Amino acid sequence: MSRIAYVNGCYVPLDEAAVHIEDRGYQFADGVYEVIAIKGGHLVDEEPHLKRLVRSLGELKIRAPMSDAAMKVAMRELIRRNRVRNGSIYMQLTRGVAPRDFAFPANAVSSLVMTVRRIRTLPANAADDGVRAITIPDIRWTRCDIKTVGLTAAVLGKQRAREAGAYEAWQVDRDGYVTEGTSSNAWILTEDGKIVTRPATNAILSGITRRSVLELAKANKLAFEERPFTVAEAKAAREAWITSATSFVLPVTQIDERVLGNGKAGSFTLKLRALYMGYAEGEGATA
Repeated sequence: MSRIAYVNGCYVPLDEAAVHIEDRGYQFADGVYEVIAIKGGHLVDEEPHLKRLVRSLGELKIRAPMSDAAMKVAMRELIRRNRVRNGSIYMQLTRGVAPRDFAFPANAVSSLVMTVRRIRTLPANAADDGVRAITIPDIRWTRCDIKTVGLTAAVLGKQRAREAGAYEAWQVDRDGYVTEGTSSNAWILTEDGKIVTRPATNAILSGITRRSVLELAKANKLAFEERPFTVAEAKAAREAWITSATSFVLPVTQIDERVLGNGKAGSFTLKLRALYMGYAEGEGATA
């Protein structure tokens, strides 16, 4: 069965889906996006994802093309038409089509496109063996808290990771502190058993999976703190992992050339992953 896309109110075959050449998302990266995991036919953390989407739109002063209720209907219909039970839904909203000019166009009509894909395959045995991350300079702008489609820095970083044979690149600010991955949040477990992740300021994207993991840590009385950590601290950590809507909780067992522990996923990370997967299949899921 061919994939179906949603484009401004219409469900069309993916190979026929298109937007106008003067869409501002194409010409200026003047738009935002969200990715929501689909697990067992249910959306994971749908409400916080949509809340973050609304916030991103507000920060760029883009008018939402429809209500949350209408978007939920369209999302479910797109998932149904694609017959996806495990995967993700991608939604992109831009300021719309207008003659090319930097300033906001008057009376712009925002554009919405959505696609669904089956689950991406992680590297073989990634959950047990973990993945490698490299460190790179963080060259992004100062509003990383907005989930904008302007992803050039992330593209360059992800390519560097691929060329190095790594799964992810951890971005590092000018003071030597890890901000986040190119498409994930970064975490470590200190030698004294404390979870550490960077606080959600404008320096990082406040990940929805990150939020859920912190809530799980609270509920399970796991010690944690939100603070910056250095590359040196990460390489000396007992364990490390990343979180995102598509990788969930994924162990990191090597940072640059430094192997953590015995090079396998640590018991704490595996426990946290199990807690999260249970959450994603339970209270975090919406039909």
